Amino acid sequence: MLTIGELASYAGVTVRAVRHYHAKGLLPEPERDHSGYRRYDAGAVVELIKIRTLAGAGVPLARVRELLQAGEANFAAAVTDIDERLREEIQERQRHRDQLARLAAGDNLALPQEVVAFLDHLRALGIDERIVQAERDGWIPLAARSPERVPEWMARKRAQIADPRFIGFYRTLSQALDHTADDPRLTDLADGLAGYFTQLADERGEHYVDDADLEPPLVALMDTLAYDTVPPARRLIELLRERGWTGWTKLKRVRGR
Repeated sequence: MLTIGELASYAGVTVRAVRHYHAKGLLPEPERDHSGYRRYDAGAVVELIKIRTLAGAGVPLARVRELLQAGEANFAAAVTDIDERLREEIQERQRHRDQLARLAAGDNLALPQEVVAFLDHLRALGIDERIVQAERDGWIPLAARSPERVPEWMARKRAQIADPRFIGFYRTLSQALDHTADDPRLTDLADGLAGYFTQLADERGEHYVDDADLEPPLVALMDTLAYDTVPPARRLIELLRERGWTGWTKLKRVRGR
């Protein structure tokens, strides 16, 4: 006959675990000897090893008793069911790990890789990080709302930054970030942008510069994100409106101009 310590040692568990299994009703408590100590036989060792193995495999203790008492067919079915649940938990944990990895990677948290590459390209071109951040914050709701359109919008963005004039506009805005709203560079930038948009509209049609196709509340949200991150943008839009164009997220011609 074995003491509780010897039983725990043979089964590879702690005495505390044995007592826990007693409390859960998984391992029957044996009779006590004349000194009041529990005494276990070999059958208790086998039973405890089964409990330890099932618990170690991730089987909830609430189901261990069921499995110990199940017939062969029911045992196999129950194990299959538990295995499927564990598989789903593993997949969910992997998704959590992926999200943490994306969080550690910054822009990757909520953006497709092609957008991240675009943002990195802006940085490589020397665009101020605040403007890159405004771009990023605008892409997050866009990618969440219409992920299927991201490739289309990104193709337009890539075409824009391939044009030296457009990159020049970004750089001019970068230089004006820490200046007042009456900075003459904003006026020059508005002149350049208005001429650029007008030329595009004349050459390719107004649909080319006005095809965002976004609901007004989303446009307003994205504009606010931009204005909060790049304050001169609000003044720039005012100047653009005087020149026949308006809109940060959704650019459009001002009719009657």
